[in-house]
Amino acid sequence: MAAAFSSDGGAALRRELPAAVAAPPRSDLDGFYEMGRAAAFVRDGGFRKVALQFPDELLADAVEVAGRMEAATGAEMFVLGDTTYGSCCVDEVAAEHVGAEAVLHYGPACLSPCGKLPVLHIFGQQPLDIGCCTKAFRELYPEQQSRVVVLSDVVYAHAMGELEQQLCPEYPNIIFSRLVCGDPPGPIGPGEERKFGRQFLVEAAGGLQDYAMFYVGAEGLALTSFMLTWNCCPFSSFNPITGCGRRETLNVNRALMRRLYLVERARDAGVVGILVGTLGVAGYLTVLQHLRELLCRAGKRSYTLAVGKPNPAKLANFLEVDIFVLVACAQNSLLDSSDFYRPVVTPYELELACNPAREWTGNYLTDFRDLLPGACAHVELPPAVPAAEAVPDVSLISGKMRATHLCGPQTPQLPPSTTLACRDQTQALAEISPAASFLESRSWRGLEQQLGETPVSKAVQGRRGIAIAYEDEGCEQP
Repeated sequence: MAAAFSSDGGAALRRELPAAVAAPPRSDLDGFYEMGRAAAFVRDGGFRKVALQFPDELLADAVEVAGRMEAATGAEMFVLGDTTYGSCCVDEVAAEHVGAEAVLHYGPACLSPCGKLPVLHIFGQQPLDIGCCTKAFRELYPEQQSRVVVLSDVVYAHAMGELEQQLCPEYPNIIFSRLVCGDPPGPIGPGEERKFGRQFLVEAAGGLQDYAMFYVGAEGLALTSFMLTWNCCPFSSFNPITGCGRRETLNVNRALMRRLYLVERARDAGVVGILVGTLGVAGYLTVLQHLRELLCRAGKRSYTLAVGKPNPAKLANFLEVDIFVLVACAQNSLLDSSDFYRPVVTPYELELACNPAREWTGNYLTDFRDLLPGACAHVELPPAVPAAEAVPDVSLISGKMRATHLCGPQTPQLPPSTTLACRDQTQALAEISPAASFLESRSWRGLEQQLGETPVSKAVQGRRGIAIAYEDEGCEQP
C-alpha cells in the first residue's frame, strides 16, 4: 500500500506503455463499427450534434469513424476520449458539455440505462471461433440433459445466434440470454431473469439454482459480477482470445467473506464518504438520497464526493472518512480497495451494515437500482428504537460496543444550538463537523491569506525543470 502513496515519480517517467489492443483492419471499419446502423440511428432521430464515445483501445479509429459518420449523416460529430468515469458507462456529462443530442457508445458496455440522452450501443464484433467454442462446451458438459444458461460478453453477442444453432439440437435444456439495452417495458414474468442488460427465461421448477452458467468472454469485471450475483450456480467459461474453456475456480465464498468483512468495517464507521461514480446511470440521484437518509438514521456522518475515477491518491486526501461507498454501475461497483487507505464498499454492503431489517440471504446485489423503493430487493427501514431499548452489539473487528439502533427520520445528528460555534475574535461563525475537527488537529491546514501581514517582494525566477529533478538539484541518486 505504501507504493500507492509515496514514490519519487521516476517510475512514471520511465514506465513503458503496453502495446494497444490491435484495431480492426481499415477495410473492415464499416462492418466492425456498423456504420450503416449508426448512420440510420442519427438520420432517423434528426440529430445534428452527436457524441462518439470510444474506449482507449479503439481511439485510434476515432477520427476516421467520425469523418465517415459526418459524411453519411451531415451531423456534427464530437469524439469523447477520456471518459469521466468508466468507459463501459455512457458519459452523458461529457456529451452535454458539447451540446450533443445523442450518444454513439462504442466498445464494451455495462448496458446500464441512461437518464437523459438517446444512446445507440455499438459493441464491435470481435471474432469468435464457433467450432472451438462448441467443442469446449461439449467437453465441459458431456451430459446432453444438462441445464445451462449461456451468457456472453457484449462484443461476442453477434455470434450467439450461430452458437445457438449448433448447440440447441444437441442440448434441449440450454438457454441463451438476450441483450437488452435499457429497461424493457412491462413487469418481470415468472421465471424471467433481467440483470446486467441480459434477459432469459428459466423453465426449471427449482429455479435458477438448478442451472449452470457458461460464459463466453475473457476474465474480467463482468464475469466476477455474474459469479457473485448468481453464486448458487456453478460457472464455466470459454475465452475466445486463448481458445480455451475451463471451469471457473474462483472461490466465490472467499470473495464473499472479504465483502462481508467490509460490511463489518462499515458498521464500525462513523464518517462515510459517498463517492459519485456515475452521473449517467438512471436512478443515481435517488440512490444518493437513499444512502444519505440511511446514514443519517444510522447516526453516521456522510459527505458526498465527486472525484471522477477513484484511485488511492485521490481518496487519501480525505483522512477523516472512515469508509467510502461507491455509487457506480454494476460492473464498476466491485472496486478492489486493498491498496486504498480506507475501504470502499457497495451500496448493498452499506445497507447490510446500516439497515437492521436487511438480512444476508446469500444473494449478492451489485446493481444499486435493486435497493430503491419499488425494486425487487427493496427493504423498508424499521421504526426508530430508543437508545435505552437498543440491543447491544459488539464489533467483530475492534471488540468494542457499538450502536445499532436507528434514529427517527426527522432527528438531526447534532442539536441546532451546537452546530455553530464562534471561530475567532471577529465573531465569525463556523459549522462544527468531523471534517473541520479533523482539519483542526492537523499540523498543516493549508495556505492562509494573512492579508496585510506578508511583505511585498519583487518577482524572482523560480526553479526550472520537473519536480523530481530540478536543474539546481542535480541528478545524483542518494
